[in-house]
Amino acid sequence: MVDFSLTEEQQAIRATTREFVRRELMPLENDVLRREREGLPGVEPEVVKALREKAKSFGFWGLSTPEEYGGMDLSAVDQALITSELGRTFVPFSFGGEADNILYECNEEQRKEYLLPTISGDRKSCFAITEPGAGSDTRAIRTTARRDGDDWVIRGEKTFITGGNEADFAIVIAVTDGELGSKGGFTAFLVDRERGWTSDPIVTMGQAVPATLNFDDVRVPADHVLGEIGQGYELAMRWIMKGRFLIPSRGIGACERLIELAIEHANSRETFGRAIADNQAIQWMIADSEVELEAARWLVLYAAWVVDQGRHPQHDSAIAKLYGTNTVNRVADRVLQIHGGMGYTKELPIERWFREVRLWRIFEGTDEMQRLIISRDLLRGYRKPGAHFH
Repeated sequence: MVDFSLTEEQQAIRATTREFVRRELMPLENDVLRREREGLPGVEPEVVKALREKAKSFGFWGLSTPEEYGGMDLSAVDQALITSELGRTFVPFSFGGEADNILYECNEEQRKEYLLPTISGDRKSCFAITEPGAGSDTRAIRTTARRDGDDWVIRGEKTFITGGNEADFAIVIAVTDGELGSKGGFTAFLVDRERGWTSDPIVTMGQAVPATLNFDDVRVPADHVLGEIGQGYELAMRWIMKGRFLIPSRGIGACERLIELAIEHANSRETFGRAIADNQAIQWMIADSEVELEAARWLVLYAAWVVDQGRHPQHDSAIAKLYGTNTVNRVADRVLQIHGGMGYTKELPIERWFREVRLWRIFEGTDEMQRLIISRDLLRGYRKPGAHFH
């Protein structure tokens, strides 16, 4: 027997998140649009902090953080459900109490200096692996770290780093042994901004403002190696893998809200004396969007379930990300088309969503990389078609 229903606890978690989004985040949408038109951050940092504290008051703090650090330690499926609800608004928000998953590799001293302050919100980190010549091909990084006495000296450039403009320390993946490369020659370092690295914002077509990080012989003490020397590539992949199913999870919520907007507009907008909902072209766009939304939902939840089973998530997360992010892009395009000229204006949030979701097909692994992963697994016999039913 296959049971697709949510547990009572999961239903409660989803309902609580949806109510928080409805009451606290959606009322901010017009102000976010206004601020972004003026070139300002959509939500002021103090507002985000207040919202996180409000969420913390009813227990939503550190969704994936272990209980020993005061977190909820939720399952991957629970996190997918929550992320989907957050996706129902474009207001940039995430619950507090989180730290990059590889920060749990910190030793005792590093935990005090980096992990615990990050979980509490007193410090901000960024993960730096991408470079101008090493995007999808993460093995091609050129940033180096050479040993000099008791220090490591880091030289190189990272780009498109999420949170790089705000972070006070970076988790930097650098080459420590060029001959070994990704097979034991990459190392992760905890590098405070005050040690001399700089950041420059990159203006994009969406609301995200990633950064270019510059390391010009930045000296880092030897005790700031995260994990073991040569373990950097393994840690990097662990970080990247974590986010794959969460990106299309957000897309599910966005699809739901966008389809709701399309239905409302189609029923109220009249042309030639009747609602455009009576037109078959509109009906088919809405129907196709609903079908693809439901397919994406189950692919995402299955990928999250695989994580919870302790199985390697790469193949299933690649399928979920590829299909889910393409689905939300198609839905956003259809909904904009249904709204006509008004959908293209900044008076409605649709074009804002349209620009944001386009990024989701690129970061944390492009469409092309997901197709490579899926096809390689099949062609090399690592997976059989439909293997989860065998």
